[in-house]
Amino acid sequence: MERESFVAVQKNGDGDITAFKTSSGRVLQYDQAIQEVQNGTIQGVNVFKGRDGDSYIRGNADGDPSNNLDQLPGF
Repeated sequence: MERESFVAVQKNGDGDITAFKTSSGRVLQYDQAIQEVQNGTIQGVNVFKGRDGDSYIRGNADGDPSNNLDQLPGF
Protein backbone atom coordinates (compact mmCIF):
# COMPACT_ATOMS: atom_id res chain seq x y z
CA MET A 1 0.00 0.00 0.00
CA GLU A 2 1.43 3.36 -0.99
CA ARG A 3 1.68 5.95 1.74
CA GLU A 4 -0.22 9.20 1.39
CA SER A 5 1.24 12.69 1.27
CA PHE A 6 -0.15 16.11 2.08
CA VAL A 7 -1.35 18.01 -1.00
CA ALA A 8 -3.15 21.02 0.51
CA VAL A 9 -3.56 22.83 3.81
CA GLN A 10 -6.19 24.82 5.65
CA LYS A 11 -5.04 27.82 7.70
CA ASN A 12 -6.62 29.96 10.40
CA GLY A 13 -6.70 33.76 10.40
CA ASP A 14 -3.18 33.90 11.85
CA GLY A 15 -1.80 31.80 8.99
CA ASP A 16 -1.29 28.71 11.14
CA ILE A 17 -2.03 25.36 9.51
CA THR A 18 -5.10 23.76 11.10
CA ALA A 19 -5.88 20.88 8.70
CA PHE A 20 -4.35 18.90 5.84
CA LYS A 21 -5.76 17.28 2.70
CA THR A 22 -4.05 14.03 1.74
CA SER A 23 -3.26 12.64 -1.70
CA SER A 24 -6.26 10.30 -1.36
CA GLY A 25 -8.60 13.22 -0.59
CA ARG A 26 -8.94 12.68 3.15
CA VAL A 27 -9.08 15.79 5.35
CA LEU A 28 -7.23 15.53 8.66
CA GLN A 29 -7.37 18.00 11.51
CA TYR A 30 -3.92 18.87 12.87
CA ASP A 31 -4.09 16.42 15.81
CA GLN A 32 -5.28 13.61 13.52
CA ALA A 33 -2.48 14.42 11.09
CA ILE A 34 0.15 14.16 13.86
CA GLN A 35 -1.13 10.67 14.69
CA GLU A 36 -1.05 9.60 11.03
CA VAL A 37 2.51 10.90 10.57
CA GLN A 38 3.67 9.13 13.73
CA ASN A 39 1.99 5.91 12.53
CA GLY A 40 3.89 6.12 9.23
CA THR A 41 0.77 6.61 7.10
CA ILE A 42 1.97 9.94 5.64
CA GLN A 43 5.25 10.30 3.77
CA GLY A 44 7.52 13.32 3.30
CA VAL A 45 6.91 14.85 6.74
CA ASN A 46 7.90 14.30 10.36
CA VAL A 47 6.72 15.31 13.83
CA PHE A 48 8.94 17.26 16.18
CA LYS A 49 8.49 18.67 19.68
CA GLY A 50 8.69 22.46 19.84
CA ARG A 51 10.25 24.53 22.60
CA ASP A 52 6.78 24.90 24.08
CA GLY A 53 6.51 21.11 24.43
CA ASP A 54 3.81 20.75 21.79
CA SER A 55 4.17 18.49 18.73
CA TYR A 56 4.33 19.99 15.25
CA ILE A 57 4.47 18.67 11.69
CA ARG A 58 7.17 19.76 9.27
CA GLY A 59 8.29 18.67 5.84
CA ASN A 60 11.40 16.52 5.61
CA ALA A 61 14.43 18.67 4.84
CA ASP A 62 15.34 18.34 1.18
CA GLY A 63 16.60 21.83 0.38
CA ASP A 64 13.56 22.65 -1.77
CA PRO A 65 11.54 25.52 -0.23
CA SER A 66 8.75 25.08 -2.82
CA ASN A 67 7.46 21.93 -1.11
CA ASN A 68 7.37 23.48 2.36
CA LEU A 69 4.00 22.81 4.02
CA ASP A 70 3.29 26.56 4.09
CA GLN A 71 3.63 26.62 0.28
CA LEU A 72 0.94 23.99 -0.33
CA PRO A 73 -2.32 25.30 -1.82
CA GLY A 74 -5.28 25.97 0.41
CA PHE A 75 -8.56 24.06 0.31
